[in-house]
Amino acid sequence: MAISTVSPSPPYLGALDPGEIRRRFQCLQARMVDLYRHELASWHTPRTVVVVPSLSLDQEVLGRISGVHYYEERLLYYLILLQLPRTQVIFVTSQAVDPVIIDYFINLLPGVPVSHARSRLTLLDAHDATPRPLTAKILERPWLIRRIYEAIRHPNAAYLECFNATPLERELAVRLAIPLYAVDPDLTYLGNKSGNRKVFAKAGVKFPEGFEDLRDENDIIDSLLALKKKKPEVRRAVVKLNEGFSGEGNALVDIADLPLEMSKRTLRSWFQRRLPERLKFESHNMDYEAFMEKFHQMGGIVEEFIEGEGKRSPSVQGLINPLGEGTVLSTHDQILGGPSGQVYLGARFPANADYRLTLQKIGRKIGEVLSAQGAIGRFAVDFISVPRPDGKWDHYALEINLRKGGTTHPFMTLKFLTDGYFDINTGLYYAPTGQPLYYYASDNLQKDAYRGLTPEDLMDIVVCEGLHYNAAAHEGVVFHIVGALSEYGKLGVVAIAPSHQRAEALYHETVDALDRHAARPLACEPPSDQPLRPAPTHFPPWWRGERDVRVGEGNITP
Repeated sequence: MAISTVSPSPPYLGALDPGEIRRRFQCLQARMVDLYRHELASWHTPRTVVVVPSLSLDQEVLGRISGVHYYEERLLYYLILLQLPRTQVIFVTSQAVDPVIIDYFINLLPGVPVSHARSRLTLLDAHDATPRPLTAKILERPWLIRRIYEAIRHPNAAYLECFNATPLERELAVRLAIPLYAVDPDLTYLGNKSGNRKVFAKAGVKFPEGFEDLRDENDIIDSLLALKKKKPEVRRAVVKLNEGFSGEGNALVDIADLPLEMSKRTLRSWFQRRLPERLKFESHNMDYEAFMEKFHQMGGIVEEFIEGEGKRSPSVQGLINPLGEGTVLSTHDQILGGPSGQVYLGARFPANADYRLTLQKIGRKIGEVLSAQGAIGRFAVDFISVPRPDGKWDHYALEINLRKGGTTHPFMTLKFLTDGYFDINTGLYYAPTGQPLYYYASDNLQKDAYRGLTPEDLMDIVVCEGLHYNAAAHEGVVFHIVGALSEYGKLGVVAIAPSHQRAEALYHETVDALDRHAARPLACEPPSDQPLRPAPTHFPPWWRGERDVRVGEGNITP
């Protein structure tokens, strides 16, 4: 007897060619403008936000990052939207998130009964741990698409949020019949390394000397030789894949001793033989053949490596709303690692007072160019800043991320916990009490000793050590990427406090606590050689009066 099959029905499923997907997508995006302008102006307006935290980037490059598939958990800060009393959040992941982690975040949510928030949260997953973009997994599963579609309680006031936008996310938006709050995938070239340099030039901001739109090894060699001839004082250069992620697609090359007196043909041959040994990769898993294959696939750039004693790597974050209006959201000093300090590990908020307001102005210029090109959604600009003898700084724009980057989730965690505001006049973030707040955050706290610790173990350590976030003192620690802890010994940390110094000290106290508990069975009593952790003594001051300037991020999304 034949077995009958049942499959979901249109309109949200069925064959669609790329042209039809684009046409339907443009219609949906036109709805986004009205949605933003009219229907979602109030906290109490019903809405549905579908969060698909897919890392729709090159999977081979991503695969070199330990525990990267757990990075989907970084977007759990979207649970902040459950503070809005009529907002539903649908959160979709590759694999189910441990209920302990979900409870951890919901219990941190201020001002909302847990049961009320939980009733407006829908969790779905693809039951698929393979190293592919989550959005691709969803598109392969029509029944999962149907479940997402049918879970949307407010279809006329719904939109899709993602980590980054590609044709995959565009198609998913069309399948779900909701707009996407992100840059049109046809404009994502603005966010690759070659596109970045063109945006910087158009914005009139300083950026490293170099060349873009390179396709292969010959282009790399010609560009390195041209760079050295144009600026003989350059000692090192960086070769970057257009679609590199977190510095993992970068390679440093020494060009200090190029014998420029040789003929062009002889010099080119000389350098070509030596390039494989001179190219030093930020990713320890990368080799010359694999890098050149990737470069041939996606292209890239060559630019000078900015030297300088005391240089720093700040960044500025911004948002362009669906009306094309932009605002600066925050600044950070990035914490970098890797062989030559190009791999993102974490950040301090806010950036140094000597230059954060200058960075905001530069970020605005870049945002204006992006907005004029039609981009919407989040963007972040990374810089290298070098101190000058006169006490001022030279800022070189390095790259633009047209997505939710590594500095997005710690800042949104701060908003999640405090419901405070960013003052664009000072570059500081204030709690509702008027207390300035700071944090020290890392995506990459990883030690073999932490392997085997479960989310439940982590919660025990946090409570026993008194590290849990204290809303009264505006101080404490919040963890993310917790799912990677047991398998990879890796997690993220955001340490929040009323000063830079206290935030960094709290981070190191957290590392010390994890080290101690990972090395011995858990006990709420400290070992004999460790004093009891004192109760917090810092409490926020009384309300200081009216807020100065409150800069929001739009009225529908963090």
